[in-house]
Amino acid sequence: MVKAIVFDLGGVLIDLDFNRSVDSFRKILGYEKITEILDLYHQKGIYGDLEAGKLTADEFRAEILKDSRPGCVPADVDRAMAGLLVGMNPAKVDLLERLAEKYPIYGLSNNNEISVQRMHEIYEENGLDWQRVFKKEFISSRMKMLKPSREIFDAAAAEIDVAPEEILFIDDSQTNVDGALAAGWKAALYVQGTDLAACVERNL
Repeated sequence: MVKAIVFDLGGVLIDLDFNRSVDSFRKILGYEKITEILDLYHQKGIYGDLEAGKLTADEFRAEILKDSRPGCVPADVDRAMAGLLVGMNPAKVDLLERLAEKYPIYGLSNNNEISVQRMHEIYEENGLDWQRVFKKEFISSRMKMLKPSREIFDAAAAEIDVAPEEILFIDDSQTNVDGALAAGWKAALYVQGTDLAACVERNL
């Protein structure tokens, strides 16, 4: 029996566009190394260090600006990063609000403070009261742990305070789904652009 639902954020609740993100870094910053560090599922290099909590947001911005066009400023890095985050389907807002009436809802994301701020803006632009809907967001950079490690799932389960097998986790990465299953969670793969409500209902 499912007693809590945990969603990945980018790629599940927020639509992502890898190519748009690459274009944003190149056009806004003149930063050509973006394809070396950006991935839809698991970031690499300094981007990975940001999401693992090894670099602060300010340190990450400084590292990006070292290889960017002269005259670029930290705010330009934030604008470039926002290019990855496309928006949110209104149907997902309705789904979250309905589910929150029956289950505690959480987020669990390999993420960073720059992108999380933009995600919150997208929630608000789409009328989602995310502070009411989510009991908590588990963010990798804050926890200094990354999916699909066992430790991040164990740490989240301890705070959710229900048995792992009673937690339903939805992610768009099979590697992360496998990590959750290995930690004893119930987990399902979501394919971006498909019906999230149907994915949830099949697994409740």
